[in-house]
Amino acid sequence: MGAAVGALAWNLVPRLRRIGLRNLTLAFPDMPVAERERTLRTLYRYLGWQMAEFCRMPRATRASAELLFRYEGLEHYLAARSRGHGVLVLTGHLGAWELSSFYHSLMGYPMSMVIRRLDNPLVDTFVNNIRCLHGNRVLHKDDFARGLLQSMHRGDTVGILMDTNMTPPQGVFVPFFGTLACTASGLARVAAHSKAAVLPGFMLWEPREQKYVLHFGPELTLARTGDATADALANTALFTATIESWVRRYPEQWLWVHRRWKTRPEGHESLY
Repeated sequence: MGAAVGALAWNLVPRLRRIGLRNLTLAFPDMPVAERERTLRTLYRYLGWQMAEFCRMPRATRASAELLFRYEGLEHYLAARSRGHGVLVLTGHLGAWELSSFYHSLMGYPMSMVIRRLDNPLVDTFVNNIRCLHGNRVLHKDDFARGLLQSMHRGDTVGILMDTNMTPPQGVFVPFFGTLACTASGLARVAAHSKAAVLPGFMLWEPREQKYVLHFGPELTLARTGDATADALANTALFTATIESWVRRYPEQWLWVHRRWKTRPEGHESLY
């Protein structure tokens, strides 16, 4: 049913289809046109699956989850958490991002998530209630800096999706697939003001296994030169390059229908 909804969206919302194909052209200029369309169609199917899985989340148990999910690199997360200074999980709209924090909490590792409020408050409450069934907390973007620092002082884990378009001054321009993209620098600034570990985490569908795998990568080494502005730019570039490396491994699972390169540096033409 989820796949059918994805196929319906492909046909009913041509604007998003055009954005997706444009983004794939920017990111993979040498990719054949037919391959770009195949990649985007696969994304729509995965998005439909994720919607269906989200509807099933309230009924999930550890036993049922272990049939469909597993970890890879959990030792990286546990090592970072054991230091007691907090963990910042660098993530994005890649794979089953809604399932990742839910599964992690179900396995006994509740965390906080930086989330944009949904436009409909009733839907926002409904979705957040499901997200937080097993101890997760929601930090809203309109006050996330204070919440992040408080979480780091407590030694908590916070997941941050930082692959969406931003605007200055909250965003800085760093390369993403070779094109400058305005990117939130808040994660870099919070990391600079704390001793928190930063490591990548992504829940990805592995077709060969027919399972979702929650990957945690090694802790990232941050620039700490004492120049706050330069360090924020360098570390935001590092985080963005890290996300790019994962998207290149799983191109069918990134949210290509988002206008990632919408905000342009002064004097640059629109890419859409």
